[in-house]
Amino acid sequence: MNSRPQPELRTAYKAFATITTRWSDNDAYGHVNNVVYYGWFDTAINAWLIAQGMLDLHNGQTIGLVVQSQCDYFAPLAFPQVVEAGIRVAHRGTSSVRYEIALFAQGQPSSAAQGYFVHVYVDKASRKPVPLPEAFISVLEQIT
Repeated sequence: MNSRPQPELRTAYKAFATITTRWSDNDAYGHVNNVVYYGWFDTAINAWLIAQGMLDLHNGQTIGLVVQSQCDYFAPLAFPQVVEAGIRVAHRGTSSVRYEIALFAQGQPSSAAQGYFVHVYVDKASRKPVPLPEAFISVLEQIT
């Protein structure tokens, strides 16, 4: 029995964000450094939330804080590739969401990397968890 995670197919994801690699993303080994992947995860999720009208960076009273993250790597990505990030919701709690993200080299069917972020949504001022609003839940269900 092989318990090592395996790459997933693009068809397992419902929403996508395109990410352009930068020269500075590459490390001394000639591929994108592992820490960059986490930034791409955050970028893909937040860009999707902004596009859906669910995240207001300047005036919103609720923010999502990352409380857990993880990534598995299957194939290298490197500048000057274009990366397509697939996102989906794997679990939703009262004030938290587990987003799963897969990174694909442009046009490739299998993920080069995949992982997750757990966001806990909190009041911007008090940093105390707040329940997810119904409108937000409705949007999340589009990619569940």
